[in-house]
Amino acid sequence: MDFGLAFSFVFKDPNWLKKIAIISLVALIPILGQIVVFGWALQISKRVMSHDPNPLPDLDFGGDLTRGFMGIVIGFVYTLPITLFSGVISFFSAVLENSGGDETAVALFSIVSICLGLFSFIFGLIVGLLLPAALTRYLEKESIGAAFDFIEVFKKVQLNLGTYFIVLLGTIVAGFIAPLGLIACVIGVMLTYTYSLAIMGHFYGQAHLEANKDKMVVEIPPAA
Repeated sequence: MDFGLAFSFVFKDPNWLKKIAIISLVALIPILGQIVVFGWALQISKRVMSHDPNPLPDLDFGGDLTRGFMGIVIGFVYTLPITLFSGVISFFSAVLENSGGDETAVALFSIVSICLGLFSFIFGLIVGLLLPAALTRYLEKESIGAAFDFIEVFKKVQLNLGTYFIVLLGTIVAGFIAPLGLIACVIGVMLTYTYSLAIMGHFYGQAHLEANKDKMVVEIPPAA
């Protein structure tokens, strides 16, 4: 894994500013734009996985839209337990409000909230490790079903835990970059947001290559 390359590869493309600017403008489109930009980031992953010497792609609106939508579906399924547990916490909160401040209810709610909150944190960490592997399996196999082969995804992460921890760390760092564009108002936020997703996409592609490097063995046929 080349941590620094994920942050610098964008600027090695002679047309990087034009490409980032176009994607950033697309990101201004409500909902649809976010899906397209996510698909564009996954296109970067796919290019890195294919050893493309120029991993920063132009906009492919239709392809990026499809890719991004599939990626969001995958992410939704993997994060569904967190959503459900958040709903449970909200339910208990509503019950507590109607209990009139009963001490037993408050104590019970506090215990349940702590337990569910701890579970959500741990599960969120696990999802943060699994999701890159699931998304790159989808890109590799060109099948959304491949992303839901949970046993294979878990095995891949388990065998390459250090690699996916680096990806998680890199994604967190990239997340801090996105809000920096506030200095330059809306368009600045879109530029830094797009750049942060490009970083994420590159990390995902690198992780896939690192996790599969042992499979990249050229078999030499025996001499006649």
